[in-house]
Amino acid sequence: MIALKSAERRYGASIAVYPTTLEFERGKTTALIGPSGCGKSTLLRMIIGLIAPSSGTLEVDGTPVNTFTSQQLRRRMGYVIQDGGLFPHLTALRNITLMAQHVGTDPAKVSSRVAELCTLTHFPQEALGRFPVELSGGQRQRVSLMRGLMLDPDILLLDEPLGALDPLVRSALQKDLRSVFEALGKTVVLVTHDMAEAGYLGHRLVLMREGRVVQSGSLEDFQKRPSDAFVTEFLTAQRSLVML
Repeated sequence: MIALKSAERRYGASIAVYPTTLEFERGKTTALIGPSGCGKSTLLRMIIGLIAPSSGTLEVDGTPVNTFTSQQLRRRMGYVIQDGGLFPHLTALRNITLMAQHVGTDPAKVSSRVAELCTLTHFPQEALGRFPVELSGGQRQRVSLMRGLMLDPDILLLDEPLGALDPLVRSALQKDLRSVFEALGKTVVLVTHDMAEAGYLGHRLVLMREGRVVQSGSLEDFQKRPSDAFVTEFLTAQRSLVML
């Protein structure tokens, strides 16, 4: 569904992502993991077209992403960021439906879709009239997820969507996210620094370090067949994965 071919991103003399060739399978969840500053969020922003590769190519469903196609392709993607990224002056409902109204979706279809998404994400419909400041952290993330899913995109991109939540809320949302992913069967790319979360949600894990892919595979591959010492070091640092 998504293919990077020697895609690189530079900022002047600094290289955020070295030439990377990577494919993301249709209908599967891929988790991009790694320490802060390793390039995983940059990779995600290249996929959605917020930034362009400095060199190399990027294709979505066989279509090259460029100046002429990026806006059209972006409408096939849902984007969810840390802490929701909601507009504070809009209610939950307005945040969710903003893009649908912008593209002129029929109001009856919008209402039906909102009700469907509330059921899917376990968000109370009576809270749709509240502003982001009146919602809990978990509720804001559910609203952000509904906004990302509103136009029924083929691809869902999530950038540290649960990073700012407390452990209990995060655990509950992880379960709900996995249920949503399984129910919808979309191509999902998830950025996280939490190996346990990546292993729970992802069909495949891609570990990055300093702008390069270190290893790609299942959690079992990482645990039993690490590609180098950094993989083992990263696993060991994840307290949720080791015996204390």
